[in-house]
Amino acid sequence: MAGTYDTENQRTIDRIMCIAFRQARDAGATFIDRLWIATKLGRSTRWVSDNWNKNPEDCFTEFGSGRPQQLSQESRAIIASASHQQRKGHRKVAKEIFQKREKRVSHVTIGRYRNRDGQKPFHVIAKPLKTKTHIEDRLWLSDWLSEWDEEDFLHLAPSDEFFVYAIRKPNFQNDRIWAKDVGDIAEDERYREIVRNPSCIGIFVMFTAKKLLWVLKEKGESWDGSYFRETILKQHVIPFLKDPQNVLAVDEAVFIHDKAPCMRAKATQQLLKAENVEFWGNDIWPGNSPDLNPAEHVGAIIKDEVEARMLVEVGKGRYSVETLKKNLILVLESLENRIELFEDLLCSYPSRLKAVCDSMGQHTIY
Repeated sequence: MAGTYDTENQRTIDRIMCIAFRQARDAGATFIDRLWIATKLGRSTRWVSDNWNKNPEDCFTEFGSGRPQQLSQESRAIIASASHQQRKGHRKVAKEIFQKREKRVSHVTIGRYRNRDGQKPFHVIAKPLKTKTHIEDRLWLSDWLSEWDEEDFLHLAPSDEFFVYAIRKPNFQNDRIWAKDVGDIAEDERYREIVRNPSCIGIFVMFTAKKLLWVLKEKGESWDGSYFRETILKQHVIPFLKDPQNVLAVDEAVFIHDKAPCMRAKATQQLLKAENVEFWGNDIWPGNSPDLNPAEHVGAIIKDEVEARMLVEVGKGRYSVETLKKNLILVLESLENRIELFEDLLCSYPSRLKAVCDSMGQHTIY
């Protein structure tokens, strides 16, 4: 079927059959419609709509000389030079190849090649403040904390959760992912199989001026409210904050988390209040403010250091979740008592808040 052996010859045959079925319908075969044709050809109804009104001579290819089954070395070089650059998406690169080499290459072909080699365009994902309320909340927080000094901020306990992947996964929005050297990936027969289901580990981190708390969630499920309350808060965060070895003063420790659904839930807020844990709740923390959460920086450090370890892994199990877990734990253990780092991040709050005021509530460089 077409879906299994989707060569250019098969596409041409299917286009011609599609036109023939449509002509039969126009001649009176009332049982034929686009869905019937799509089922017969193993194609989508959208594909049928795009092709059944063509002339037979238009069916052979959209590219005159045929769609290239393998990119030339010159085209590969153009794609490689365009990767990790702004405004160099697949369509832009296809146009660049045509301008430089007068060869037409489908943007889909470029996308597949980039995916196999772990390349991707420089993908800037804007995170605009969604509403005027976000801006007002950020400015309010900056004003509310204007009288705090650095010693006050040392009592904060910022937190965050994220996922760490064992292999590069192009165009993934939030997380850094890893593989061995890009030049070697094309020769790795297992890469295509592995990239479909890359190993990943979820991680929750929280730090104070004295210590780092981390919790691994290896299966990569969503951080739903029940898991967050029963496992993260009850078993880890609350005991951690009530231990004087982990905080400067138990009565003054303040738990900080963004407005993720698991934290925003009323049950979560009520649990923290019942446990007498000070925290910045829904009425304090401004939404959409990653630049005000220094735990984001700890996450970036963790990913950078795990990446360095993953890049030197060799052998059959280099992409496995066991290898990823081993390296992740080593990095986390090395960070647990980085007091100078934690103090620097907490003492950066006055600068962060000033930057918010200077930008009139907009996002900042932090």
